[in-house]
Amino acid sequence: MESMNGLARIRGAYTTLSKKEQRIADYILKQPERIIHHTINQVADDLDVAESTVFRFCQRVGFKGYQALKIALATDVVAPLQDIHEDISNEDTPHEIAEKIFTSNVKTLEATRQILDAVSLDKSVALLLSAKRIEFFGSGGSAVIALDAYHKFVRSGLFVTANLESHMQLMSASQLTKDDVAVLISHSGASKDTLDVAKVLNERGVPTIAITNYAKSPLSKLCDVALYTVSQETEFRSEALASRIAELSLIDALFTVVMMRRGEEGRESLQKMREAISLRRM
Repeated sequence: MESMNGLARIRGAYTTLSKKEQRIADYILKQPERIIHHTINQVADDLDVAESTVFRFCQRVGFKGYQALKIALATDVVAPLQDIHEDISNEDTPHEIAEKIFTSNVKTLEATRQILDAVSLDKSVALLLSAKRIEFFGSGGSAVIALDAYHKFVRSGLFVTANLESHMQLMSASQLTKDDVAVLISHSGASKDTLDVAKVLNERGVPTIAITNYAKSPLSKLCDVALYTVSQETEFRSEALASRIAELSLIDALFTVVMMRRGEEGRESLQKMREAISLRRM
């Protein structure tokens, strides 16, 4: 049942639901695209029921909670993936292939935006702002994303680090404390190197943020907060490649909010960085 989509789960369980639960089911089935953007308390208010009732409904139809239901509905509504990537064939011209790639990236971004959880985003920003030290972790292709995150956040004036080598990552993770924050990036959420780092961080009590794909995220179970991407694999491009632009955009969003919250301190840090970089220009 775990792989079953959101709407199918609700329809399949409908006859076993109580009258109150059927009201919730009807509300969701009629407007699933709205649920993606609603918080649990908004749904509860619209239906004049308790938040706990909505939460129990989610569990009754096979989800761990309301966020898991939203993610499943996003799969139905946004991506069934409404052709997130058109098939590329050997007969396509370079221009046609480029157009399909751009279309795919746009749809990947839109699908990721649809499942972006405001509460998780707020928690992530709060953790970053309160940290004495922020470290970004990623393995393989995700190491490039981690390096990009470091490249952005070093402008913030916060103490930021990133190590790309797996042994160095484990060594560095062992030195972090509960006053620091680790951001772990893994599309599959199943990279052994990254999961090993997450386990070390858990043992140290370090607050953790995961950036991973919603459909394959064992990493999210080890982290305090998770931000999800949506992408689809095709014959010529893996979903991990397609997800990179969404991961970069999530990091852009985190960086921008952090800089805005830092106010004058953030502006001063950015100005110092610009002055330093100007020395390299002719």
